Amino acid sequence: MLSSAVINEPRPDIAHKQRKIIHVDMDAFYASVEQRDNPELRGKPVAVGSSEARGVVAAASYEARNFGVHSAMPSITAKRKCPELIFVPPRFDVYKAVSAEIRAIFAEYTPMIEPLSLDEAYLDVTENLKGMAIATDIALEIRAKIKEATGLNASAGISYNKFLAKMASDLNKPNGQAVITPRNGPAFVERLPVKKFHGVGPATAEKMHRLGIETGADLKARDLDFLIAHFGKSGPYFYGIARGIDERQVKPDRVRKSVGAEDTFREDIHAHEAARDSVRPLIKKVWDYCDANGIAAKTVTLKVKYSDFTQITRSKTVATAISSIGELQEIIELLLAQTFPVKKAIRLLGVTLSSLDRAEAARDSQLTLGLS
Repeated sequence: MLSSAVINEPRPDIAHKQRKIIHVDMDAFYASVEQRDNPELRGKPVAVGSSEARGVVAAASYEARNFGVHSAMPSITAKRKCPELIFVPPRFDVYKAVSAEIRAIFAEYTPMIEPLSLDEAYLDVTENLKGMAIATDIALEIRAKIKEATGLNASAGISYNKFLAKMASDLNKPNGQAVITPRNGPAFVERLPVKKFHGVGPATAEKMHRLGIETGADLKARDLDFLIAHFGKSGPYFYGIARGIDERQVKPDRVRKSVGAEDTFREDIHAHEAARDSVRPLIKKVWDYCDANGIAAKTVTLKVKYSDFTQITRSKTVATAISSIGELQEIIELLLAQTFPVKKAIRLLGVTLSSLDRAEAARDSQLTLGLS
């Protein structure tokens, strides 16, 4: 049964015309596909990934999440939390095919689609192909069509900007949707803990806490100069979202100059194995973005920042576009191995893909299809 929720707080109406943004997020996508295709897995704790000691969970079913299992968790930790956990190997060709079905449904309503990965996307439905006035109705229709076409559940967030649409999509999961309106958006942000803000990672949240910033209201109380002084280029973004303002547009079919992900660790890393385990979620994140958007990359860069804040980068450019996550992982692990043994502990790792080319990705895809 599809469900919907509205978060209401009285606020003065905002005068200018508001956009209507939907963030669609598939529920436990990889694991749900596996449970759909194998009835024996339904209702059981499932992890997509490798059960080997150095394996990492790529996705976890809701049954597994109840035990504290989540994506990017080392498999050995996941198994300890849930001894009955069932591991299944990923089938990315299947996930991509299902994602294409879902994308086709989006396209029935708007050409303004910005995929974030195989299982989530922003849609701008301010002007839409169905001529529908109410974005919540569009979201309900899309979710119903996804269920009918794929047998999978999707959740959605609806709001007047991307930040709040993303936040709303988590409010009524799984298989639900929520709306944050222009009237109640600023109040919603004020009472939200900053650690739950999309775009605020663990390290940034800890820094905000040290500065006495625990909630959106605390963030809103800091002026722009303060936020720029402490958070640099992110300062204006934090200043805006603290007030429920996010002017970023939904950008369909864009090819970025580079795609990157990085993580600052709660505790510095000394061991090669720990660094290798920590970089794998970053590899998955950048690969999923490129895979979902049909983008190919030829240049891989590894960033290493040490405990004294000095940093190095290691890069490798290949002759033909990287064709699989396994190939990408092999390149990154080779670059990482070159940095060991370390004289200083590592506080941050980052992965960036560049030399991006959508056309080459399309050619590679066509070649693969032709040979299969």
